[in-house]
Amino acid sequence: MNPPVDATTTDAWGRLRALADGFAPDLRAWFDADPGRVDRLTFTAADLHVDLSKGLFDDDVLHALLALADEVGLVERRDAMLRGDHVNATEDRAVLHTALRLPADTTGARRLHVDGQDVVADVHAVLARVYAFADKVRSGEWTGATGERIRTVVNIGIGGSDLGPVMAYEALAPYRQPGLECRFISNIDPTDAATTLAGLDPASTLFIVSSKTFGTLETLTNARLCKAWLLDGLPDADADTAVAQHFVAVSTALDKVAEFGIDPDNAFGFWDWVGGRYSFDSAIGTSLVVAIGPERFAELLAGMHAVDEHFRTTDLAHNVPVLMGLLNVWYADFLGSQTHAVLPYSQLLHRFPAYLQQLTMESNGKGVRWDGTPVTAGTGEIFWGEPGTNGQHAFYQLIHQGTRLVPADFIAFATPAYPLADEVDGRRQDVHELFLANFLAQTRALAFGRTADEVRADGTPERIVAARVFTGNRPTTSIMAPELTPSVLGQLVALYEHITFTQGVVWGIDSFDQWGVELGKKLAQQVGPAVAGDETALSAQDASTRALLAYYQEHRRR
Repeated sequence: MNPPVDATTTDAWGRLRALADGFAPDLRAWFDADPGRVDRLTFTAADLHVDLSKGLFDDDVLHALLALADEVGLVERRDAMLRGDHVNATEDRAVLHTALRLPADTTGARRLHVDGQDVVADVHAVLARVYAFADKVRSGEWTGATGERIRTVVNIGIGGSDLGPVMAYEALAPYRQPGLECRFISNIDPTDAATTLAGLDPASTLFIVSSKTFGTLETLTNARLCKAWLLDGLPDADADTAVAQHFVAVSTALDKVAEFGIDPDNAFGFWDWVGGRYSFDSAIGTSLVVAIGPERFAELLAGMHAVDEHFRTTDLAHNVPVLMGLLNVWYADFLGSQTHAVLPYSQLLHRFPAYLQQLTMESNGKGVRWDGTPVTAGTGEIFWGEPGTNGQHAFYQLIHQGTRLVPADFIAFATPAYPLADEVDGRRQDVHELFLANFLAQTRALAFGRTADEVRADGTPERIVAARVFTGNRPTTSIMAPELTPSVLGQLVALYEHITFTQGVVWGIDSFDQWGVELGKKLAQQVGPAVAGDETALSAQDASTRALLAYYQEHRRR
C-alpha cells in the first residue's frame, strides 16, 4: 500500500496555515455582506438538511480545504475502501462496513467480490438468518425451556457490540414491539449484570452473546454470570436444554460457542472486515432486529446506504461528510479546538454522543500513520455531548463564554416522536415548538452573540455589562430531518462514519485498527493474580500498583 501523503507538506496546508494566521471571523459581518451565504452553504444528504453557514470559515478557507482533500487523495482512498482494498494496513484487511447495507440486487462492479467471496451474497445470507430468528422471537414461536414465550432479550457485549445496539434501541423506542424488552450488559463491574437481571423471569429471558472470537474477557465473564443466573432460576429444567433455548450467539468461533452450550445453528457470524464500532448494522444488531423487526431494520440499512451513495457519488464541494470532516480538521489543526460537541435536540438520541465517542476517538486517536511513521499534525478530537435542553443548564456556559473553541453539531427533527401540548395561561402550546425554539436560539446566540451596546440597551447595570456580553463567532453545524425514523438514524450514523474517514485520510492514519485498547487488557490479565493475593504477581507490580493493592486488601469486605 502506498504511504500516506503528508498533508502538512501540501500547498493547500500552507495556504490554510496562512489563512489561519490572524484569522478574525465575523459571522455578523459575513451574513450582512453575503445574503447568499445560507443557501450556498446548506446541503442535502438523503433526508438530512445540513446548514454549515454558521461555521467559522469563508470561501478562501473552503477552497483551500477542498484543495487539501485533492492533494491527500481523499477520492482515491474512498474508492479503495469501497471496492474492498485492504485499507486497514496494520491488520491487512478490507474495510467494508458499507457492504453491510448494499442491496441484495446490487450488480456490476458494486457487487463486491473480495478475497474470493461474494460479499453481498454473504451479507444477505446472514441477514436472512437473523431476520428469521427475530420473527420467531417476536411471534412467540421461539420459547424458553418451560414453554414460555420470550419477553426480555438481554444483549451481552462490550464496545461496538454494545454501544451501537443500545444507542439504536433507545433512539428507535417508538418502533419497538410492545411486550418485548431489550436490556444490555457490557461492564465487567458485576453491578451491571446484577442490576440488569433484577426483576427478570428466567423462563422468559433470552440472551444474545456478542463476541466475534467468543473470547472477549468482559463478555464471556458476563455470559457465565447470566448462565448461572438462568440455571439457578430454572432448577427443574435440563441444563443443556435451558442453555440451548435461552442463549444464542453472534460469533464466528463455532467451536467455542458449542463448548458454552449454544447450538452453533443459533450463532450468527460476521467478518473480519467489519470493525466493532462499525458493526451494529451486522448480526451484532440482532437484539435491535428483534426489538423493531426486520422491516424496520431494513429501513435503517437503506438509510445508511443512501448516505453511502451520497458520499460515493457527490462531488467534494457538495459532499456533506467530506465538508464536515474537512471543517473539523480546520477547527482542530488550525484554530486550536480540541473537543467537539454533538448536541441532539431529541431525548431519543441520548446515547448518540456516547456512540460517537467510540466511533471517532477509537478510529482517529492515533499517533502514527498507516505506514508506521509518526503523525505530522494533531489527530483526533474529543467527542462529547448531551441532549438539549439538558446541556443548556450544564455546559453551554463554557461554549458560549468560555475561552475554549468548541465546534458543535446541533441535531433536530421537524416532527416529534411524541407530540404533546402544554397549557399556559389558558393558551395551548406545542411543547415541541418550544423545544425547537431552543435549538434555533442556541445556534443563533453562538454565532452572533450579544454586544455590549445591546446589553446596555436592555437596561443592564454597567458593572455587569461585561459579564453579559457574548462574543459570538462560536462555530455550529445544524442538522435537521423530517423525523427520527429508522432510515434517518441510519443516515446520521453513516454521516459520522464518513466524517471520521475523511479526517483520517487527511491525517494519513489507519482509522480502522484499535491497538490502543489492547495494552490495558493485556496488563489486566497480569495484574489479576496480584489482586487475588498472589505474592509473586504482586512483587512484579510497580510501587504505585502495589500500594493500591495493599489498600484494596485492607478495605475489601468479604
